[in-house]
Amino acid sequence: MRQKIILLSAIFFLSFGFSKAQEVWSLQKCIDYALENNIQIKQQEISTKYQENQAQQAKLNRLPNLNASFSNGYSFGRSLTTQNTYDNVNSTSLSGGVNSNLTVWNGSQLQNTIKQRELDLQASLEDLQKSKDDIMLYIAAAFLEILFAEELAQVSSAQLEVTQQQINRTLQLVEAGSLARGALLEIEAQLAREELQLVTDQNRLELAYLDLYQLLELPMSERFKIEKPVLPEIKAGSVSINSFDIFKNAVVSRPEIKGAQLRVESAKYQLKVAEGALYPNLSLGANYNNNYFKTFDSPIPQQSFGDQLKNNGRYGFGVSLNIPIFNKLQAKNNISNTQLQIMDYENRLQITKNTLRKDIEQAYTNALAALKKFVSTEKAVKSTEEAFRYMEEKFNVGMVNSVEYNQSKNNLASAQSNMLQAKYDYIFRTKILDFYNGIPIEL
Repeated sequence: MRQKIILLSAIFFLSFGFSKAQEVWSLQKCIDYALENNIQIKQQEISTKYQENQAQQAKLNRLPNLNASFSNGYSFGRSLTTQNTYDNVNSTSLSGGVNSNLTVWNGSQLQNTIKQRELDLQASLEDLQKSKDDIMLYIAAAFLEILFAEELAQVSSAQLEVTQQQINRTLQLVEAGSLARGALLEIEAQLAREELQLVTDQNRLELAYLDLYQLLELPMSERFKIEKPVLPEIKAGSVSINSFDIFKNAVVSRPEIKGAQLRVESAKYQLKVAEGALYPNLSLGANYNNNYFKTFDSPIPQQSFGDQLKNNGRYGFGVSLNIPIFNKLQAKNNISNTQLQIMDYENRLQITKNTLRKDIEQAYTNALAALKKFVSTEKAVKSTEEAFRYMEEKFNVGMVNSVEYNQSKNNLASAQSNMLQAKYDYIFRTKILDFYNGIPIEL
């Protein structure tokens, strides 16, 4: 039977222990790697860059434009000549010009658009931070799940060792005639069940590592081991701050709240832009144009290219005032739609606050429940360990049968598993509360 234990451990080591498995990653290293390589974060960075370009363009829109145009054409057959008569002539013409326009005032639409785009950029930056916060929480959860699965596997392995030792003792008693062979068969059946439990726990550990690899965008071939941190000691009353105080801090610092608030402000500036369409638009314009004309095979002397450009140049300046009178109620409907959008963003802001409050309250309640469960299961483990030691002593001298012994052993394994689950659940919930309270995730 001992060979089976060695074989199970060897299989697990071979499947999980070579190549980059020897490399050790801390929680902070995992977080840093994810922040640099996670696809969702990269997508949000692209979105933020787009908003940055939009904000920059809104500022550049205050500058005048400058455009140039050129055209060249050929004419054949009867046409009007330079002497204002018609004749069959072939000619070519070249014309060109530049023009510029500057918006002086358009109902403050330019200025309000700049403020709107700047707010959109700030909101996008908050979205980026929210994406980073989410991935940090996901990685912390995956990291703790690995630690939990490792301890579960260690408990199962220790149980297996104890059962193997009991098989050796029971075999001696059976061979000596002190116990019936049925007792040995029952212990061996218990060993088979515990071997299955060990495989189950090792598979859970493998899947926990897989979840972490996928969060890091790493293939399974890029294996590593996580660093085992010194976890904080859990004591009764460890949760000192209440959920209301945490929410008060979070509602003014969390990026999802800031982002939602910025979008409300952005929509308000969008309303000012829509209202600006009701006002006149004042702009300045300037232009310069020139042209060159030539007829082929004409007996009449023609001016040179340079002389024509010198004589035909013309330029002008002007002021343009565009007064909106009736535009199919487009401006009015745009204003109405923007007002509805403001209401929508305000509702989204409230929903975001409500969600944050519920998440904090849930994490706080779960942390308290996990703490209570840990304290009780810790006591249960201590008492169950004593009960098992007493049962083991009686079993070794034949005072109890194998069924009673296995039941006591199973009770100990169950108590240890429940304590581990409560321990890691409590640690994760408190880390969530610390995170909402502005404390970085550390183990």
